[in-house]
Amino acid sequence: MQFPNLFSPFRLKSTEIRNRIFSTGHDTYLPEAGLPSDALIAYQRARARGGAGLIVIQVVGVHETARYTEALLMGTSDACIKPFARLVDAIHAEGSKVFIQLFHPGRELLGRPDGVVQPAFAPSHSPSERFKVIPREMPITMICEILEGFGAVARRMAEAGADGVEIVASHGYLPAQFMNPRVNRRADEYGGSLDNRLRFTRQAIAAIRAVVPQEFVVGMRMSGDEHDEDGLVEDDSLAIARALAPELDYLNVIAGTSATASGAAHIVPSMANAHGYVAPFAQKVKQATGTAVFVAGRINQPQIAEQVLASGAADMCGMTRALIADPEMPIKARAGRLDDIRACIGCNQACIGHFQLGLSISCIQHPETGRELAYERKPPAAQRLRIMVVGGGPAGLKAAAVAAERGHDVQLHERSSLTGGQARLAQLLPTRSEFGGIITNLTAEAERHGAVIRRNSEVTRAVLASERPDAVILATGSKPQLPPFSGEARQLVHAVDVLSGAAGTGQRVVVYDWMGDWLGAGIAEKLAIEGAHVRLAVNHHCVAASIQTYIRFETVARLHRLGVEVHPWLRLYGADDRTAYFVHTPSREAVVLEDVDTIVLNVPNLQEDGLASDLAELGIPCHLAGDALSPRTAEEAVYEGMQAGLAV
Repeated sequence: MQFPNLFSPFRLKSTEIRNRIFSTGHDTYLPEAGLPSDALIAYQRARARGGAGLIVIQVVGVHETARYTEALLMGTSDACIKPFARLVDAIHAEGSKVFIQLFHPGRELLGRPDGVVQPAFAPSHSPSERFKVIPREMPITMICEILEGFGAVARRMAEAGADGVEIVASHGYLPAQFMNPRVNRRADEYGGSLDNRLRFTRQAIAAIRAVVPQEFVVGMRMSGDEHDEDGLVEDDSLAIARALAPELDYLNVIAGTSATASGAAHIVPSMANAHGYVAPFAQKVKQATGTAVFVAGRINQPQIAEQVLASGAADMCGMTRALIADPEMPIKARAGRLDDIRACIGCNQACIGHFQLGLSISCIQHPETGRELAYERKPPAAQRLRIMVVGGGPAGLKAAAVAAERGHDVQLHERSSLTGGQARLAQLLPTRSEFGGIITNLTAEAERHGAVIRRNSEVTRAVLASERPDAVILATGSKPQLPPFSGEARQLVHAVDVLSGAAGTGQRVVVYDWMGDWLGAGIAEKLAIEGAHVRLAVNHHCVAASIQTYIRFETVARLHRLGVEVHPWLRLYGADDRTAYFVHTPSREAVVLEDVDTIVLNVPNLQEDGLASDLAELGIPCHLAGDALSPRTAEEAVYEGMQAGLAV
């Protein structure tokens, strides 16, 4: 077998897990009224059916003060037992085991029940920087209630049929707040010495053990390095692990904290982080404690997981986003079908990015994720039609894949020699090389389902009139445009032309970023790395305002280290020989940037949909998808490609 460690079973007490792949607890925004919904059950069933050994269900609140978002699962009433049993039974039916996270965020609150900021409680009056939360010190009576809640919710999860529970002491949440002497400044039995700071977690473990069966698994998730000046570091966490390991069945290690920008970037680490980068700490924990150790953090391929396991660093590998991108990854890996795996590219856009927008989970490469009830099973075509897809970017590739999967005769025409569209340029940005995986994955998906891809194939009105397909999906993308502009435009170049090598810049560059996306910040970073003096003029309140929060934090950090000057709230309106003129949008006052060699533009594109009128005149049904419909991101392109493939 290619992955002997990955596909060996693992036993915790009497619970045997069929392989070493697990889905970590992660927010989905799929619960309804604090309980598992049909959509959440379908989502988790798909991962279990795809071969994951263990599913860890997202955080379940143990006390009313734990409601950190309106999408939180709650376990504070016996009425939750039957809904959780439905979820557990669905996962068990597919052969996976189920652990459920027990949770209290302490000061890390961002929800607004009834539209107002709720009071937060923590070990001490220790304001949280990221969410600007000012907590009240927990009285002893509340601590006792929360500890009782850990036991009561664990008992309910056991009655629902779960195989175990996991205390969430990672990412700066309540147990970690008690553990951290820079957050916990109590003078009673819960503060001061390490033993006192561990008292809360020890009592939570004891409360759970007192009410669950002996063979019920009890583990804990913890961060090693919180990546913050006031956070726990690896030495702190190792001491905690040594102290608590004898009372737990496993430790699940990760990195980061919710409390700060630098720490939060590690909650769902982006493609800027090395694969498996938490594994060295996991190995330290395993060597120090001798207990079972789980690890996660950029383990997105079975080859990486096998290396982690073979090295002895951990016993189980969290591959959550790998399973979001491809629920069938375990089955494919076990069968040796590695080229069929849709690898996660670490973009964070539709997984954690959706959660932070209050939207249900998905994946830019696999929009079926989170929408299993609607799209997991695609209806076969009532009649086999000849479908022409024009454009080989993400929208066209997904459209071709879905239409072919449904049984149509599909030909995709790409006018260049390579598929991928604008994604091919996006992968050239610093820290973005993995984004090219979307091209590889979607191209393979289309070809696997039988779509024929014709490269160097320009589609014209004459071609349409000659071939007369039964329907056409236009996924022809978009093209750069100049913004409204006064004065000389000779020093203006488009960011995509700089990336492709079609245009160069001088040494003193202003990047005008109207979009606030990957491209504006990325081209500024690229030019700064190459030695240019870069000023980034953003038509937003901050850099990279349109990209996922954690990735924005990392991007801002890199730009700061490179010395890129950031000028927010600017709209470009003109230029002359070596001067760029802007309007400060809130005040409507002029801002002048002088000594400019080149202005690099990241501004709205114009859709390329010229064939739509030809198709209308020829009477051929037409479906637009992606930028050809309206310029947006790869996520919308792939989603609309799927919809177009279903519509024909």
